[in-house]
Amino acid sequence: MIALRTALATDIPAMEALIARSGIELSEGYYTPEQAQAITRHVFGVDTQLVADHTYFVIEQAGELLACGGWSKRATLFGADRTKQGADPLLDPATQPARIRAFFVHPQAARRGLGRQLLEHCSNAAAAGGFHRLELAATLPGVPLYRACGFSEIEAFEIPLPGPIKVGLVRMGKDI
Repeated sequence: MIALRTALATDIPAMEALIARSGIELSEGYYTPEQAQAITRHVFGVDTQLVADHTYFVIEQAGELLACGGWSKRATLFGADRTKQGADPLLDPATQPARIRAFFVHPQAARRGLGRQLLEHCSNAAAAGGFHRLELAATLPGVPLYRACGFSEIEAFEIPLPGPIKVGLVRMGKDI
């Protein structure tokens, strides 16, 4: 049986392992191996503020983590703890969009609707929190999922990573 639940601090090591595997394997065909390695090493990972805010979730089956992802009522658009610089202020639900953050699926569980299930759960939770819009920074492998779930592209941009590597992302949004 597949279960969706709120992520706990004790889940962090398993989530980090899932994120690393997903970041490398599911980037194939979208990013070069060097780009996939760099973004996984320097950007992807758990944002423990989401875990503390109880807005990060896991999907598991028989105790095995299959997916993780969340939403945020804070200003950070993407990235793990190591990419944050300073405070992460709360957003105003009346005027600012909630963030969809850090969605990762185990490669062997990809394309089984788990990302869509997490996204629906997060959208409903953000709406219950008073938000009327969602925004996210999608990796190129994530763009098809978000597009299929009603998100529109706002802008494409690149982030510089150590060395001569740049990685493309797409800022996307959706009214809820």
